[in-house]
Formats: sequence, structure tokens, C-alpha cells
Amino acid sequence: MLKVEELTYNFISKFYDFEKDLVLTNHFHSDWEADILIVNEEGFSHEFEIKFSKADFKNDFKKNYQNSKTKEKFLKHDKISCGDYICNQFSFLLPMGMIDAEKIPEHCGIIEFDHNPDTWETVFYEIRKPKKVHELTFWNLVDKDLMLKIMARNFYLKKLEAKGKFEELILPPKIFQKK
Repeated sequence: MLKVEELTYNFISKFYDFEKDLVLTNHFHSDWEADILIVNEEGFSHEFEIKFSKADFKNDFKKNYQNSKTKEKFLKHDKISCGDYICNQFSFLLPMGMIDAEKIPEHCGIIEFDHNPDTWETVFYEIRKPKKVHELTFWNLVDKDLMLKIMARNFYLKKLEAKGKFEELILPPKIFQKK
């Protein structure tokens, strides 16, 4: 079975250039996480949500979020479809034929993949292009300096985690201290 990490790697490697595009995986932004977030050279952004099952796909439309400032509650895809969304475009990355395109809202792009477990080749098919939900660049909506600092901190913490070094710290990082 194809793992999400392998699918993500294959997809990014085929369509994006790390020297030109900002490519992030499992990136938290706004009130939710992007499986893949791309910000191109012009500053336009595209979120890709990976779904391996029909149940996981259906759950994406049930996700409730609350604005941390206004306390307003909303459904994720309601915000995306009306343009009140941080990214310019949104697409689903799905196994071939898992969901009928007619059942996916018009604002969503659809990319299906077919993975051959014998050759480990993964082929991608763009079924529908996503609609651009607004014209503001990502950097008009996100503080680039703050995002860079947060990414650097997260990278450092992941490095410590990967090396198994957290337990060696006499004073744990503030981010992990319970209140």
C-alpha cells in the first residue's frame, strides 16, 4: 500500500521545484492544516488535501473551525468557496475513481493518482483545475518574517525529536511545558 509520505514525495517531485516554490507539508495555517501547501514565485498559494478513503473525504466537509479572534464558527469548505480563505486555490489528491467528480464542489481542483505497486510508479491525472477563490497573494495575508521564524523553530524541534534528544534536555522547551 502506498504511504502518504511516498505519495507526497512523488507528487511534489513531479510538479514543483524547491528552488522556485515554497513547498510545505503538514503545514498548519489559519485554523487548519494543509497536507501540501505550495506558494509559487508570484506569491499565489495552493493547498492540496490528500484523501485515501471515502470516509476521510466526507469528513473534510464536516470540519468545523472557530475564528480565534471573533469566535465565529464555520465549515472549512464554506470559507473556501466564498473566498474567505488564506490560499488562492484548493485541490484534492485522490486515488483513481474513488469519488465522482460531480460530488466534489466546483471550487475544488481534483487530481487523481494511480499507483502501480509492482513498479512503484505513480501517475497523476488532473481531472479538474481548481478555481481561484481570491486574488490576494499569500504574503499579503501572512507575515513572512513570523512564518520563517516559526518554521525555523519547528525544524529545530523536529530535529531534536528525530534524534531522540528531548529526554536529554534538563529544561524542556517552553512549547512543551504544561500549564
